[in-house]
Amino acid sequence: MSKPIVALIYDFDKTLACDDMQSFQFIPDLKLTPKEFWQMTEEFSTKFGVDNVLSYMYVMIKAAKERGITLTKEYLYSCGKKIKFFDGVSTWFKRINDYGKQKGLKVEHYLITAGNKEIVEGCSIAKEFTQIFGCEYLFNENGEPYWPKTFINYTQKTQFIFRISKGLIHTNADEEKVNSKTLKRRVKYDNMIYIGDGLTDVPSMIVVKQNGGHSIAVYPKGMSDKVSSLYKEGRVNFISKADYSFGGELEKEVQLIIDLLAAQERLDTKKDRINKKL
Repeated sequence: MSKPIVALIYDFDKTLACDDMQSFQFIPDLKLTPKEFWQMTEEFSTKFGVDNVLSYMYVMIKAAKERGITLTKEYLYSCGKKIKFFDGVSTWFKRINDYGKQKGLKVEHYLITAGNKEIVEGCSIAKEFTQIFGCEYLFNENGEPYWPKTFINYTQKTQFIFRISKGLIHTNADEEKVNSKTLKRRVKYDNMIYIGDGLTDVPSMIVVKQNGGHSIAVYPKGMSDKVSSLYKEGRVNFISKADYSFGGELEKEVQLIIDLLAAQERLDTKKDRINKKL
């Protein structure tokens, strides 16, 4: 008999990574500050009425070309190697997997980011995720990006929660299956834990929380005011410092949720046995 699945779903920038993924190599290679780069993106978005995510993807291509940087998939992948993470992230996944296993559950990790999937795939923790959902480019015969293959803005993130639940985790999955009513789900919404860092994660946090799962808003040390309103307004179940270290507050919260889910699974199993006898 297969173990019940618990899905931990993460944002990336300022949730697992200490800053926006472009800030570690790509923006410095442009000889720009993060403020200057994102200002360029905002100006393009405002001038042409373009979605902010599509804007940054366009500005990355334009700014790189103007500065003689060939924005190949390999280059973007190399940018991922420079990403720095919050304390404890490198060992977090194994620790949570092992804890879930002790409780009779299978833990899977998913990433949903509005950032570049190509950059994430080059980082040290990419292998930990069952699936990575992020923005991607189409590349021409010269290996250069020319069009968005996939883009995910902050409200579109929620569709991937439904995909994870149904087990339709590939972006080319049959749309009819994605939108059709499903009686049996691979991952129950109750068994989902969403971890994000702020307002851009609110739609996903609410979807998970309102469907019986748990949402956690994380913040850099000493900056709880960034997410305190999310807790006060009932948008998340918990807030915690973005510290994934062994024995830390965040680990204890996730372990308590796993304990709760394991207990619920045992109760559900007992109910099923009773029903079969009746």
